[in-house]
Amino acid sequence: MLQFGDPKPGLTYADRPAAFGIVERDGKVGLVEVARDGGRHWDLPGGAVDPGEDEAKALVREFGEEAGLKVSLGARVINVAQRFLKDPKTPVNNRGGVYEVTVVAEAPQLKIEEDHTLVWLDPHEALTRLRHEAHATALLFWLRRRAA
Repeated sequence: MLQFGDPKPGLTYADRPAAFGIVERDGKVGLVEVARDGGRHWDLPGGAVDPGEDEAKALVREFGEEAGLKVSLGARVINVAQRFLKDPKTPVNNRGGVYEVTVVAEAPQLKIEEDHTLVWLDPHEALTRLRHEAHATALLFWLRRRAA
């Protein structure tokens, strides 16, 4: 597993199992744009694995909640970990798989995260916008796999 994010001195990062997905449509990659606290950032869709879930169940749930999509999982692209501050007082280390994902259906009734908007970007633009190095690295691995 590749670890990203330099630890800040004095902080203890909580281990947070997570799963994320790379979805492609018409040559573009789906990211979630998160508008929060007067700023915005871009992530791969996905998030924490809740108790009782595996990565697959968590990722299907997260795509519904964040993007309003029903999806199916394909191959695992890479396992990564990313240290970051979830909020100013919550240091976490997201760790888990990033998967290829296929849209099965639009499901707007599943979307509950109002501050998340699904955006479709050219993969190269997505690389420059992604907040986390772990997500950008996963996207690079995915792009190279597709080109092979």
